[in-house]
Amino acid sequence: MHGAGMKGINILEQFGWATLFAIVLIAAPSHAATLQVEDVVYEVDATANSGATERFVAQPFGEIAPSRPPLASFGPFHMVAPDRAELIGSIESETPAQFAALLRAFPGLRQIDMVECPGTGDDEANLALARMVRRHGVSTYVPDGGSVRSGGVELFLAGATRRAAPTAEFAVHSWRDEDGYEADDFAADDPVHQEYIAFYREMGLGDAEARSFYAMTNSAPHDDALYLNSRELARYVRLD
Repeated sequence: MHGAGMKGINILEQFGWATLFAIVLIAAPSHAATLQVEDVVYEVDATANSGATERFVAQPFGEIAPSRPPLASFGPFHMVAPDRAELIGSIESETPAQFAALLRAFPGLRQIDMVECPGTGDDEANLALARMVRRHGVSTYVPDGGSVRSGGVELFLAGATRRAAPTAEFAVHSWRDEDGYEADDFAADDPVHQEYIAFYREMGLGDAEARSFYAMTNSAPHDDALYLNSRELARYVRLD
């Protein structure tokens, strides 16, 4: 902080306030005036408790590329058409901000193809991103051979419509917090469970459906994920 402050003083001495103000105006993104309040809120939420819990299931795949050269990329999101993005990668603390930038550049986004999503290193950011997807009415789709695992399944549930090819793969397991405790380590009435159940209801699941889905995910220990195909997942949540 001290070094940054001294650098700022040197700039002011060299250029003066008027010149510095002009530099800021030139450097500011042209879309800054259109930044929506919800984007700011979600970006803050996504980093407020960074790393509080994580859910991630790696697989020994090689590098996966978008199906076509993207128009632009925003973190794990690759715009393969003005209204469609392919998701390849995990959800991290910075992903909600990247998605907010995507929406500013491509406000016509209608669908996310979840090609390869191993989960999240920051559950708070993941849930914030899911709420952004839901609020903007974006659909989610897992194509043939697509794999959505761990925290990525919550993002899939956020779709305005949720579709998956018969060969789509899903993997679920218990969350684990920064102290190594899993869902089963907490009492059934602990508020930590209610946060997830409330989220599922927010994503359109009924109360019984939300509780059943949450119990199913936590039936698998964090280090031993349960794999489901789209037909098996549809027993717990509605697919379109």
